[in-house]
Amino acid sequence: MTHVETSKVFKAYDIRGLVKDQLTPDFAFQTGLAFARFLETEREPGTLIVAEDMRPSSPLLADAFSAGAVSNGMDVIRIGLASTDMMYFASGKLNLPGAMFTASHNPAEYNGIKLCKSGAKPIGADTGLKTIERFVLDGNPIVMRSIGRETERNLLSEYVEHLLSLVDVTDIRPLKIVIDAGNGMAGYTAPALFQRMNVEVIPLFFELDGTFPNHEANPIEPANLKDLQKAVIKHKADIGLAFDGDADRCFLVDEKGGIVDPSSLTALIAQRELIKKPHSSIIYNLISSRAVPEVIEENNGKAIRSRVGHSYIKKLMAETGAIFGGEHSGHFYFKNFWYADSGALAALHAIAALGEQKSTLSKLLKPFIRYVSSGEINSTVGKSEEVLLALEQKYSTLGEVDHLDGLTVIADGWWFNVRPSNTEPLLRLNVEAKTQARLDRLSDELLAVIRAPEYA
Repeated sequence: MTHVETSKVFKAYDIRGLVKDQLTPDFAFQTGLAFARFLETEREPGTLIVAEDMRPSSPLLADAFSAGAVSNGMDVIRIGLASTDMMYFASGKLNLPGAMFTASHNPAEYNGIKLCKSGAKPIGADTGLKTIERFVLDGNPIVMRSIGRETERNLLSEYVEHLLSLVDVTDIRPLKIVIDAGNGMAGYTAPALFQRMNVEVIPLFFELDGTFPNHEANPIEPANLKDLQKAVIKHKADIGLAFDGDADRCFLVDEKGGIVDPSSLTALIAQRELIKKPHSSIIYNLISSRAVPEVIEENNGKAIRSRVGHSYIKKLMAETGAIFGGEHSGHFYFKNFWYADSGALAALHAIAALGEQKSTLSKLLKPFIRYVSSGEINSTVGKSEEVLLALEQKYSTLGEVDHLDGLTVIADGWWFNVRPSNTEPLLRLNVEAKTQARLDRLSDELLAVIRAPEYA
């Protein structure tokens, strides 16, 4: 495999590419060899966990990866079908490194590998992926030592028990819940979890099908929530849940069919966690609503702002001892879940909060909705640095400026962030304001600069 090819599949946070041309069984075997070599250099345990999603290519790739790791002296525990957070659970509970075969919300022709060290510690570009890529390019000479062995273990029931030990749902009122699994891994994990609760579940697309015949398993796109919204209204449900393909993200729909802003769920969970552990630190990323740090501080917590991206949040959580972290993309991280993200755990918090009182979800979340936001607006830009400089020159006198991730300007009544994509020639704009009129005016002004012909 050439350097150009590996550079296309080794991303910032994981390995991901096209099954036909990039993520082949041969590549998976070489990566298994490389991961085993990496784990040895890191003095990690001599056993690793391998899990897979429902994509047609996942079993074959997982087999090849496992064979590579075993041939390099590593023992492998295959846990079979799993959500990504179930793999993190296995890594945390057994204190072993792990590999999850999934391309999350990407279309069927893609697959990928998410890797972690023991205790679910993340592996990203700066914490091991570049080294593993180099080992793949080196050709991975097989170490002359004993061949490892492969065993199987089913951890679904233990995963469910652990989730239910973290959020008490024993005394909630009866609830009607619509769950859209998007033909992804929630179709496997959700039945085992929700049958233990006082809820009626209306399932949508629980059939495991990695070709995604109904809609993309990417709930951050509003178009992919339409089926869930209709079903919530039709069945007069209390709440709707939408999971992505590997079920590590969860989005909510309220009883009116309205899409719940992930920042509102971050604020709700933060409030619940701070009741249990006052004065704790909570992480939020810089495109979250300003309501999030306000709620954290109102509930005697310490709000810590992070760059966008799970490796930054997990690192910051570990450094600060934060009890919870929320991202605007629908990822929610928990200290008592080895700092890993879990869509199921976030859903349990929402269900517990709703079931503990009699009001609707929209009323429950209303105190956390204080501003209007643009959502993420992407623009193709050739000269990103020049755009950022022009925006800073124009707005630096109007508010506080920082460069934690791209350019952020925070003023009285509004803020915006513009940051470059890690992988594409895009600038991502997020704007928030107190009023819709102010939001519209500011968004138009910013986009006029970002999309100016001289920066194309």
